Order: sequence, then structure tokens, then C-alpha cells
Amino acid sequence: MLFPATDSQQPKLGPDIRVHLGKHLKTLYDEAGTQHLPDRLRELVEQLEKALAAKGESVEPAFRDGILKALPNLRAFALSLTGNSHRADDLVQDTVLRAWSKRESFQPGTNLNAWLFTILRNSFFSEHRKRAREVEDSDGSYAAQLKTVPDQMDNLHVQDLRAALERLVPEQREALLLVGAEGLSYEETAAICGTAVGTIKSRVNRARTRLAELLGYAPGDLAADNVIRSAMSGGE
Repeated sequence: MLFPATDSQQPKLGPDIRVHLGKHLKTLYDEAGTQHLPDRLRELVEQLEKALAAKGESVEPAFRDGILKALPNLRAFALSLTGNSHRADDLVQDTVLRAWSKRESFQPGTNLNAWLFTILRNSFFSEHRKRAREVEDSDGSYAAQLKTVPDQMDNLHVQDLRAALERLVPEQREALLLVGAEGLSYEETAAICGTAVGTIKSRVNRARTRLAELLGYAPGDLAADNVIRSAMSGGE
């Protein structure tokens, strides 16, 4: 068994390794969402707003702008679930349509992205309820979406990080991306995933440890790295 049953027995990563991994994980995640973002997703929001206007109705500008701003984040999360850019785009489109139809149920002042991620995740698992929960990247399509500029990655090999992400258990990868790359709190992530906060903390910790293991990091390897604490220390 790779990991002991309890988090207290799991190896703890030093902050240097966690910050180093987090910086590069967030770079990959951000670019996965923005690269080749289809115009049809933005156009969909415009079409929905025009349809409302035709009926003499309107939508709160903050809600509309929030959805537009969230599109890259939604796409990155959809890619992490589907492993396929076309399926991810369709999932985001479905999420926008569902969110628009349920806009009256959104509470202003709360986290719109977390609300949208919940809709997206529920849509994904509803559509694939009969499939195994582990979403594989058998053809490498998910990894192919995780591209970045080489000089942004300093000492970390991009291909190694992509391969390591592919090998994470889907539930752990999901929790890690929401907390470490998206910057959501453990509580928000737990609500999105429909599970306990402690479970999310465990998944994130296991995912971080597994990534470090797959990449061959050991305590002290990055002691001289002065990268500012960011994504992988999120939620703490």
C-alpha cells in the first residue's frame, strides 16, 4: 500500500517543495484554461443576454461578467475531468446554460466560481454515472492541453509534471487543482465535491505527496528556492 491509512502517518512535504510544485502546477492549470478558449463560449453568454433583452428582461451585470471571467477556470477544471478538449468545451457550455437558467438561485456575495464548479462537476458525473469514476488520460489528450512557456518552468521538467498529474487518482487530482491551482478553500472544495472537509484535506495532502514522489523530490532538494509561497500552500 503506497500510503498509510491516516494523514498523521503520511510523509510531510517541506514548504520549499510544496511552493515549487505549486508555482508550476498553477502555470499549467491557467494555460490549460486559456489556450484555444473557443469564441463560442463567450458568444453563448452574449446570446443568452440578448435573448433576455428580447423578452424585456435583464441579468445582473456582475453575474454576466463573473461568468465571462470564469470561463478559463471552468475550462481548465473541465479538462481535468474529461481529459478531452472537445468534451471539456461542451461541458463548459452546458454549465453556462445550467447556471444561466438557475441564476435566481445564486446568492450575490458568495463565491460565483465555486457555485459554477459545483454545477460543472455535477453535470459531468450525471452524464457519466455509468462510467468508472476514474477518468483516465489514455491517449494523453489531457496532458497535451497542459502546455506552458519553457522559460516559465525553470528547474521543473514540464513533461514530468504532466505525466505525474496523469497518474494521480482522479479524486486527488480534482482536490489538488481546486485548492492548489484554483485557490479555493478546503471548505469550498468540500462543498463542490460533496464530501467532508477532512476528506479534501487528505486528498490534497496525498496528491501533493504523490506528485513530489513521482517527480523524485526529497526534503531539502529545493531549500535554496526563494519562490513566494503560493498555490500549493493554498487552503492552509
